[in-house]
Amino acid sequence: ITVLQIVKESQQQHGLRHGDFQRYRGYCSRRLRRLRKTLNFKMGNRHKFTGKKVTEEILSDNRYLLLILMDAERAWSYAMQLKQEANTEPRKRFHLLSRLRKAVKHAEELERLCESNRVDAKTKLEAQAYMAYLTGMLRFEHQEWKAAMEAFNKCKTIYEKLANAFTEEQAVLYNQRVEEISPNIRYCAYNIGDQSAMNELMQMRLRSGGTEGLLAEKLEALITQTRAKQAATMSEVEWRGRTVPVKIDKVRIFLLGLADNEAAIVQAENEETKERLFESLLSECRDAIQAVREDLKPDQKQREHSLENDSGKVSNIQYLHSYLTYIKLSTAIRRNESMAKSLQKALLQQQRSEEDGKRTARPQDLIRLYDIILQNLVELTQLPGLEEDKNFQKEIGLKTLVYKAYRCFFIAQSYVLVKKWSEALVLYERVLKYARQVQSGAGAYTNSLKELPDVQDLITQVNAEKYSLQAAAILDANDTQETESPSQVKDGKPLSERFETFCLDPSLVSKQVNLVHFPPGFQPIPCKPLFFDLALNHVAFPPLEDKVEQKAKSGLTGYIKGIFGFKS
Repeated sequence: ITVLQIVKESQQQHGLRHGDFQRYRGYCSRRLRRLRKTLNFKMGNRHKFTGKKVTEEILSDNRYLLLILMDAERAWSYAMQLKQEANTEPRKRFHLLSRLRKAVKHAEELERLCESNRVDAKTKLEAQAYMAYLTGMLRFEHQEWKAAMEAFNKCKTIYEKLANAFTEEQAVLYNQRVEEISPNIRYCAYNIGDQSAMNELMQMRLRSGGTEGLLAEKLEALITQTRAKQAATMSEVEWRGRTVPVKIDKVRIFLLGLADNEAAIVQAENEETKERLFESLLSECRDAIQAVREDLKPDQKQREHSLENDSGKVSNIQYLHSYLTYIKLSTAIRRNESMAKSLQKALLQQQRSEEDGKRTARPQDLIRLYDIILQNLVELTQLPGLEEDKNFQKEIGLKTLVYKAYRCFFIAQSYVLVKKWSEALVLYERVLKYARQVQSGAGAYTNSLKELPDVQDLITQVNAEKYSLQAAAILDANDTQETESPSQVKDGKPLSERFETFCLDPSLVSKQVNLVHFPPGFQPIPCKPLFFDLALNHVAFPPLEDKVEQKAKSGLTGYIKGIFGFKS
């Protein structure tokens, strides 16, 4: 059987791609049950347990070796699950070590069975490497660095020989396992006394690029453990002329690795790796700030008392909080500036060659980044303990002018795209104003501004853009005059008033068609005439008594006749 291939495929398909060891342990248990049922190798029945062992005599089927392998994998995955839980529950570490010992025991049995003549040489070597790997993991957890290093080196040697003996496709799997155990070997070497191992761990993290998963997590964990050992000697930090004691272990570890992290960011080969390192540094910084903030809460009353006695001088813990916040904001500014440079390159490439089907970079994206940078600079000026530091405030003011200049420049670029020439020209003048202010006030702060974008390059670029803008505005005006013709000039009249004049009006096919004036305007109309009959009062009508019927008889007789319907 190919031990490493079976293990890797099972792990990737059943939870370890996302670090879910509990799911993988459940898969190992189910597969063991299926194998025992298929091979009729059950451990008794539901009422009684009867232990059975795999021996060389029954190795007619390689699935018997899979039984031992799955037992070892189940114990190993349970140990890794407990290792995750042991961060919050330290007592589980004892159970972790017990499970690892169980995994090593199963691996020893697998190696012993593979010594049989029925097993090929490749399987024997893979079983030895698997055994060495689990032994190294156990010794590593026991902090027996020399024994762990020997086991890992044995594992590495076997896998390297296997990789050289087979094709490139088969060698990929062995080389991946070698890369996984290399950080462990370097960490063991560091603990034995090799001081150069820490640098090699940092280089491994750089070479891992933007990858994620178990290897990246293992590298981060090993680097953190290495710094934790070095942090025991660190007791204070100096910033802007003031020395502050550092008593929190998490802050010590972060400050100790700050220089290494910044060096790794500078050495990053691509933007993806640089972005991942920035995010890692910011995450560590936030954790350190949270640890300091928790110490600030019980120290609130004491800090307020010290503020009154020391005439506004903040306490050491508050000043340390300001220092860590300064690191966080400065790192965020550098990260956004790095992203802005990448977008600028994308804009230049877009101008040279247009690509269809992809979302292209826009000046508006850069404007948003510079807005965030300016907001971070405002927060820097409000840090406790630095309000009276005139040099610091002046330095931040100059940086603000630099980023304001670049922000105005890209706002002007966005106006150029929509052919708003006058607005763009005004913004270019504002850019030159900010740049000249930076040049005039940067005398004593040249060192602090050297990491910022060069404003002289910006001035040169703005001058060139101004001439291009003026030329584009003139050409646009000429094009407008040439394209206009009597048949295209509109006078604002609705269609109902210009039937006799031909005019190309694109609005006739739009949703806002100008057909008539609506509502119509008021127009004067004559009033309805009034008639007065003046002759009526002077007319004498003829008598009409002879044409009027005589009045019916009245009385009791007429009433009775009327009741019974008799007529006179």
